[in-house]
Amino acid sequence: MEGGGKGESKKVMVVIDESDSSYHALMWVLNNLKESITSSSLVLFASQPPPTCSFGFGAPFSLACLYFQGLAAPEVFSMAQERSKKICLGILKKAEGICASRGVKVETLTEAGDPRVTICNAVHKNNINLLILGHESHGILKRVFLGTLSDYQLNNVKCPILVVKRPE
Repeated sequence: MEGGGKGESKKVMVVIDESDSSYHALMWVLNNLKESITSSSLVLFASQPPPTCSFGFGAPFSLACLYFQGLAAPEVFSMAQERSKKICLGILKKAEGICASRGVKVETLTEAGDPRVTICNAVHKNNINLLILGHESHGILKRVFLGTLSDYQLNNVKCPILVVKRPE
């Protein structure tokens, strides 16, 4: 993966989360792009989703229940954020170990926030040349209303994207 005859190495980024599809994508990269990634940079990225700080509870009112959200204390938010970071770092450590067992050195990155936005930011900030995502199949309603991570990246990232689908 040499760039333009200038000897520049290209950066490949694999998005890792706790899903099987992201680990399948990583294994696909290690099996199919090994020659390319050993001479260039492989970046593993995990997004720390923001913790939800609201909870719902109901109050009986005749036959109906009223629902409203209450806000969690800042300490609870901070603890949830720290826990999310630890989980993310554990996911990256596991993926890094898989790569090391195959003789591939990696750089790990993580960022807190909406995964769609954090992935775009990481691609831009780190001059990524190829973004690799695992394909997570969702039901049609979820895809229609929420879209997919890969759809968002296709419309917002300025580098080529490879979506690795698991065989059925």
